[in-house]
Amino acid sequence: MKFKAFHTLSYGLYLVTSADNGKNAGYVANTVFQVTSEPPQVAISCHKNNDTCSTILKSGIFAVSVLKKDASASLIGEFGFMASSEVDKFRKINFQSLVTGAPVVSDSCIAWFDCKVVNTLDVGSHMLFIGEVAGCDVTNSDEDPLTYAWYREKFRMLAPKNAPTHIDKSKLEAEEEPVPVVEASPGKETGKSEPEEYYCTICGFRYNPEEGDPTMGIQPGTPFDDLPEDYRCPICNASKEYFREG
Repeated sequence: MKFKAFHTLSYGLYLVTSADNGKNAGYVANTVFQVTSEPPQVAISCHKNNDTCSTILKSGIFAVSVLKKDASASLIGEFGFMASSEVDKFRKINFQSLVTGAPVVSDSCIAWFDCKVVNTLDVGSHMLFIGEVAGCDVTNSDEDPLTYAWYREKFRMLAPKNAPTHIDKSKLEAEEEPVPVVEASPGKETGKSEPEEYYCTICGFRYNPEEGDPTMGIQPGTPFDDLPEDYRCPICNASKEYFREG
């Protein structure tokens, strides 16, 4: 089985949110799709271990916000790699309750769907929720939506552990073709080695010294060792101690 085949399937990236008894929850989802037109219904897939899953089961409501292509990396990091029970993911963003009462996020989003759960299916590690759309709107028609393929290419990221599309990194590495080693010619210097990349052991984000990290105010050409001690991963907010060379 070639696991990279799963990367050819197309997805968008969304914020799925819900609320119960005044407490909000949400996560980044790549499995949101329309299943019927009359009545208009969409389906989402949510890992059973996600706090949002239990919130949706209790409240029977959820909202989907479509992320724009240049969505905030910190927004994706908090909603994608942190637990709603541990962090108030809504403390720094703009959102509002509209039709069902589910929090609809407007930051970094171009459209939204407000839904009431009409069917639930247990599919193993995840719950599949079918929601009838009670309200929806386009908030920025000039922006392109964020796709999972573009996100993976830009950040060279793997899907979070609870995502339906998660594939263990070791399985992907086993499919990599070996890179041939080219030996330097005798008498010729190989030149100065390039600064090494570092990767976040929590979410897989890779820091490239040539690119820097403009989202965090780090200029291109900044080696990892020269980053400020309070530098944090722009995706999952992990500190420098969680980065490894490679």
